[in-house]
Amino acid sequence: MAEKGLKAENATVESLGIKGATAHWNLTSEELANISIDKEMAKETSTGAITVDTGKFTGRSPKDRFIVKDDITKDAIWWGDINIPFESDKFDKLYDKVVDYLSEKEIFVRDSYVCDHPDYRMDLRVVTEYPWSNLFAHNMFLRPTENEIKSFDPEWNVVCAPGFLADPEVDGTRQENFAILNFKRKIALIGGTGYTGEIKKGIFSALNFILPHQKNTLSMHCSANVGQQGDTAIFFGLSGTGKTTLSADPNRQLIGDDEHGWSEDNTVFNFEGGCYAKTIDLSAENEPDIWNAIKPGALLENVRFKGDTNEVDFSDSSVTENTRVSYPIYHINNIQQPSRGQNPKNIFFLTCDAFGVLPPISKLTPGQAAFHFISGYTAKVAGTEAGITEPQTTFSACFGAPFMPLHPTVYAEMLSKKMQEAGVNVWLINTGWSGGEYGTGSRIKLKYTRGMITAALNGELEDVDYKEHPVFGLKYPVESPGVPTEVLDARETWEDKDDYDKKANILAQKFVNNFEKFSDYANDEIMAGAPKVNQNA
Repeated sequence: MAEKGLKAENATVESLGIKGATAHWNLTSEELANISIDKEMAKETSTGAITVDTGKFTGRSPKDRFIVKDDITKDAIWWGDINIPFESDKFDKLYDKVVDYLSEKEIFVRDSYVCDHPDYRMDLRVVTEYPWSNLFAHNMFLRPTENEIKSFDPEWNVVCAPGFLADPEVDGTRQENFAILNFKRKIALIGGTGYTGEIKKGIFSALNFILPHQKNTLSMHCSANVGQQGDTAIFFGLSGTGKTTLSADPNRQLIGDDEHGWSEDNTVFNFEGGCYAKTIDLSAENEPDIWNAIKPGALLENVRFKGDTNEVDFSDSSVTENTRVSYPIYHINNIQQPSRGQNPKNIFFLTCDAFGVLPPISKLTPGQAAFHFISGYTAKVAGTEAGITEPQTTFSACFGAPFMPLHPTVYAEMLSKKMQEAGVNVWLINTGWSGGEYGTGSRIKLKYTRGMITAALNGELEDVDYKEHPVFGLKYPVESPGVPTEVLDARETWEDKDDYDKKANILAQKFVNNFEKFSDYANDEIMAGAPKVNQNA
């Protein structure tokens, strides 16, 4: 066995049960990229970044995500289709099989941490079968100093073995791939999938249990930035709604693009040390920060080149619509250091409404804010998944249900309390369609969305008149700087007003139906935030 590189004197992978391996510790991003290329696992692109194919899985596999059910979790986890229980003894046996598989192999070890706040820092050790998986961990988690590494003692361990395939009948998994959290042993175990997002989302899920349940701190699936006056803005939203794009504002410093905590001392802090951005149809014009971050050290996934060149064709979705890039946050110039902000003033809920019903911007009451947070609405459109031929509603509680181990009302109650204490404004932003549903109308222009968000941040929507949506009860401004007034009223952008009314009521009914499973937990104020379906429309 050989263990090479920078590490604590007594640190060894044998403590994890891995024997006889050649372990490379804490290699630089350049070293990991070169090894990936030498092993013909990666190709270098024209910008100096590398690109890899993640194999069979180009996205997360939610039905193969498990949590070990034990004394810590059995009465706290919201068990069901999202949080699927796994037996402790099955985990122990599967873990032993995975570390036996990694024994005698060449593996890669990374010491990292999450939570850019000294009171919440959690140290991680990430062991990966592939060098590029380790590069992902370098990019996405926070990076300890050399002196910190020399005395590093991890609280959690991540073991990632994409080449190991489970035997479902023996191992208790659904199929060959799996991602399992064990809160007692403090291990995230991943196998059978090369999709790197499982590494990041596994630890995010762990924090979503640990911080609210054990440390009275809200965890959030959101991006965040801070203005020149020190005001923090938070952006909630599911994939594809614009969290990364809209939080990258040249006039505000980026705290982070995906995962944050909101502490008892009213600090919003980044969990991560990097960004994991979608790249489908990426352009320098629309998303310059992401475009310029794709340089040496960045890791692209499942993209294709233009012809015989090594220039990436970002419009190519032949492998997947979910093409991605990970890069360390310092690849972006306009960042907040350290990655935290005080004094939250505005919260934005982002939704891509493919039905073209919701106003492009609405100001929410506390009850509406809680209702829409628990609902977590967006829409999938035709072409994004096989079999989808018309817009389909997607409700993901707290804008991140697949990563939330506790009941959604736990997070909603914490958010409501913090919103009221901080006196924040809450806005619902529709980044989807206007003038008709998907296929008829058009996507709301990014410059208009940016303009409305900027106006909200600058207080320019405080003294304007508002209208109230007849079905959703949302109050939306009749004017916003730089935005045509007709864009602000969703109904007025439709030629066929009767068709709009029908679609509004169809969507409203979907909201009501989805919320039924939460209604027993919701107070009168939250229920008052629900849309009112007009049965005659």
